[in-house]
Amino acid sequence: MKKDLVSIADLSAEDIKNIFSLTDKVKKNKLKFAKVLSGQTLSLIFQKPSCRTRVSFEVGIYQLGGSSIYLGPDEINLGVRESIQDVAKTLSRYVDGIVLRTFAHSNVVEMARSASVPVINGLSDFSHPCQALADIYTVKEKIKSPKITLAYIGDGNNVCNSLLYAAAKTGISMNVATPLGYEPDSAVLNQTQAIAKSAKCKINLFHDAKQAVCGADVIYTDVWASMGQEDEAQERKKNFQSFQINKQLVALAKKSALIMHCLPAHRGEEITDEAIDSKNSVVFDEAENRMHVQKAILITLLGARSKK
Repeated sequence: MKKDLVSIADLSAEDIKNIFSLTDKVKKNKLKFAKVLSGQTLSLIFQKPSCRTRVSFEVGIYQLGGSSIYLGPDEINLGVRESIQDVAKTLSRYVDGIVLRTFAHSNVVEMARSASVPVINGLSDFSHPCQALADIYTVKEKIKSPKITLAYIGDGNNVCNSLLYAAAKTGISMNVATPLGYEPDSAVLNQTQAIAKSAKCKINLFHDAKQAVCGADVIYTDVWASMGQEDEAQERKKNFQSFQINKQLVALAKKSALIMHCLPAHRGEEITDEAIDSKNSVVFDEAENRMHVQKAILITLLGARSKK
């Protein structure tokens, strides 16, 4: 695995397999790993608000014997008060790893290029690798079949991009259904379709949610308007009306189909209460697995550095 986790595009199938294998061990035996990152410090630079990403990383590093320091948007004002390059070089003298939750993906790329310590993408406008890895880990934890189809319904956003890479590299077929004009990044789609072909699975694009969920093992959705798209919220709500995860849509998938959402959920918009609170929902198992997967990532990246 490379020094940083910027995008799942940079990970090999073997890298993902190793992360998942380590996640299994970390999740089953928390005490065994209680001091593995003892004395190490993780810096959390967040330009966007967060519940799961911040808490899962802070608690995760603590459970591994390390500590964290949170730097919100007012404390650094990244790229305005001080250049990303200077922040990266300075923090590399103080901490053992950096998590960056930002807007432009180029910010993560520049931070990773300039820092001498591992940089982890905690979210960018293009990619959300930790989320997608936790999602696919959850799918494989719950479904033991070698052939799985995940139906992603909604906006072709950063989560969708990362899920495409993660699914293709782990042999999971993925049906993406979006309204016209809201498709995932075309380069990502083309690249992951090629990866999927080699992995003997399929990546399909639809503009009809019903077609995408038909016979699916997993139904996944995200908010219709992400952070930074608030001015588009009303238009998006109108365009996405037929892409809601509800009882009628769920009925078209397999009876045992898992229901997933990366959260926060706008209940009554992209997903109904009935769907997110149903017995098929694994939304909160998925949220919990963020911490376990990220602990495996921290051990892999920071642990490798400490051995040098």
